[in-house]
Amino acid sequence: MPIGAADDGGRPPASTAVAIDKDKNSQQAVKWAIDHLLLGSYAVILIHVKTKPPLNHETTSDAIREQAENEMSQLFLPFRGFCARKGVHMTEVVLEDNDVSKAIIDYINTNYIQNIVVGASSRNALTKKFRNPDVPTNIGKLAPEFCAVYVISKGKPVTVRTAKSPPPLAGVLPPQPSVLASPQMADPDDSIKTPFTRAGYRGTMAPGTPDRRSFERNMDHIRTPSRERPLLGGRTPPGNVLLDGIDSSHRPPRPSASRDMIFDDLDFQGGTGFQSMDFGSMEISSTSSDSPKGSLSPTSGRDLEAEMRRLKLELKQTMEMYSTACKEAISAKQKAKELHQWKLEEARRVEEAKHAEEMALALAEMEKAKCKAAVEMAEAAQRIAEQEARKRMNAEMKAKREAEEKVKALDALAMTDLRYRKYSIEEIEIATDQFSANLKIGEGGYGPVYRACLDHTPVAIKVLRPDAAQGRKQFQQEVEVLSSIRHPNMVLLLGACPEYGCLVYEYMDNGSLEDRLFRRGNTPPIPWSVRFKIAAEIATGLLFLHQAKPEPLVHRDLKPGNILLDRNYVSKISDVGLARLVPPSVANQVTQYRMTSTAGTFCYIDPEYQQTGMLGTKSDIYSFGIMLLQIITAKPPMGLTHHVERAIERGSFTEMLDATVKDWPVEEALGFAELALKCAELRRKDRPDLGTVVLPELNRLRNLGHAYEDSFSGGGGSGIPSTASSNSSSSFGTGPPTLNGNLRATSLANQVLHSSPLQELSSDQILMAIALVLTRRRL
Repeated sequence: MPIGAADDGGRPPASTAVAIDKDKNSQQAVKWAIDHLLLGSYAVILIHVKTKPPLNHETTSDAIREQAENEMSQLFLPFRGFCARKGVHMTEVVLEDNDVSKAIIDYINTNYIQNIVVGASSRNALTKKFRNPDVPTNIGKLAPEFCAVYVISKGKPVTVRTAKSPPPLAGVLPPQPSVLASPQMADPDDSIKTPFTRAGYRGTMAPGTPDRRSFERNMDHIRTPSRERPLLGGRTPPGNVLLDGIDSSHRPPRPSASRDMIFDDLDFQGGTGFQSMDFGSMEISSTSSDSPKGSLSPTSGRDLEAEMRRLKLELKQTMEMYSTACKEAISAKQKAKELHQWKLEEARRVEEAKHAEEMALALAEMEKAKCKAAVEMAEAAQRIAEQEARKRMNAEMKAKREAEEKVKALDALAMTDLRYRKYSIEEIEIATDQFSANLKIGEGGYGPVYRACLDHTPVAIKVLRPDAAQGRKQFQQEVEVLSSIRHPNMVLLLGACPEYGCLVYEYMDNGSLEDRLFRRGNTPPIPWSVRFKIAAEIATGLLFLHQAKPEPLVHRDLKPGNILLDRNYVSKISDVGLARLVPPSVANQVTQYRMTSTAGTFCYIDPEYQQTGMLGTKSDIYSFGIMLLQIITAKPPMGLTHHVERAIERGSFTEMLDATVKDWPVEEALGFAELALKCAELRRKDRPDLGTVVLPELNRLRNLGHAYEDSFSGGGGSGIPSTASSNSSSSFGTGPPTLNGNLRATSLANQVLHSSPLQELSSDQILMAIALVLTRRRL
């Protein structure tokens, strides 16, 4: 409620007080209070609390007390000038108390102050934290609920505590010395009246006289502004309407005290902070109380005219003040409108902030739920990982125990097994002529190989190199495997020298399959039928290893260099030093036996075994597939599967076949290559089974080769080339007519039909010639 206006319930008018001190914020607090809180009044109360001197200073001299009073006067001096310029009446209140906050609160409660303005404390945040609360803080906490508290800093409110309840109905402001009007000055009429509207005119005028009518017209002219000037929402400005803001020193001189015209006191509703103005008593005496016309004397008329002129001047000044007040009212209304708009905008911002806060809380709840779910998932994953770790640890411990038991078994077997003959180192040195280089026939990863003769039998002796890292282990492994198995397609172990790591094998006249495929030593090429037979024999021996009892064996190093050929090109698997026993329960599974390290020869090692260390019988199937491709192409293993696949896709497969063999059966060779590619698939589960798929197909091709060999040799030869004569070997072992062998078949048919009489030819030769002729015509 603006200061100076009384509400409808009879409550006291709102009052504004400013607590001042010597700091700069006090001046800003006074300025802010006058600009923003005095919307309906022109009075403000300035409160200063002076601390009481100690008890021992009660006898202070008059000079010191006079100095203190001068300081108080100097303290209020700038505020007096500011309020005078603003046209605001200022009431100075000086309180004495040791507790500044308590003194101000007591004054507010006693005088029902509805607005208290204080300057912000100059203490910094650190000082506020470690010292007692400052005066603005205490006032904000202890002020009564009917009082609004404003804390001003740098001309702006930093803390605002609005009033929560109206002041008590019975509360009235106590009279201030020389600033409050006496109770007799109150006028029950709410409108503002001129001195002539009340019964203060004591002169007598006869009704209807010219002077009386002229006087009434003048009075009506003076009354008119006062009826048409509702200010600031229907409230009258404080003080005398006609003389508001006019200092008494600038007023025109009063009339003589002997005049009969008396102006009653004016109504000062809401003007509790302003001094009332009294124009004194003016009398207008009549010339004759019993005059029949009731006319005024000439002297009284002149006085009345002078008074009228003075009143007109005051009215003019009042109208100017009224215009100023209207402008200020319009400005205040505009500010109120702007304040209302600001409040609406602030309310909208608060609502948006509240909505944003709700959204943030909802989002936080969602994130909290996600975090909780993620934590639960992480805990579940951790439990699963711990279980897997325990399982893996148990499996590794089991594998370790099995490996230790296997090593113990191998050591015991090496020491006690008598299934092979033991040779002394002296016998080995005599047989090899002290390991002569002239008898050396090969070199491998295990060590050199020598040709020798023991017990009148040609043998091959493999000697362990001293620097071989895994040599001793491979020696024991190979002795254990070869001494416990017997198969026509496995190399025969004749004996060993365990002390020096020497192995004695049967001697294979035609060396390794690798040497024969690449024709080292200018050996003749192997016919296609013999190659099919070798492939079938290798598959037979490999299947024997995979079906070994009690546990299957995986060779792990299957390649052409480890396939040996005897005098009749019978193939045998050798070098089983890297073979490993695999539990039968996992022998044919996709994920099989875990190995700590891979072993074998590059390009022949199973890719899955190389990456994961998981060993199985199908690891040998991959190596076997690469070797099958080499059997028909006689090419190195690097990238061989890719080249063969590309050749089949382009239709140039015949270019990939070994060019030294001129009579390849293309269809059979293509089926052979496709089977080899299936065996060399990268994934184990895509590779065919050796016993049910691979071996039956290779046996079929071997039988086809035997049939053609028998048809060409008349049942009396094998078609196997001899290492002694390469020219003659090419004329045997030819197969069925093909595109590459068409001319050769035609020439042979003509030779059979024209070189000898028909009665000298056997029936088989005649049938063969007829078949060749029919084949030539069909082509």
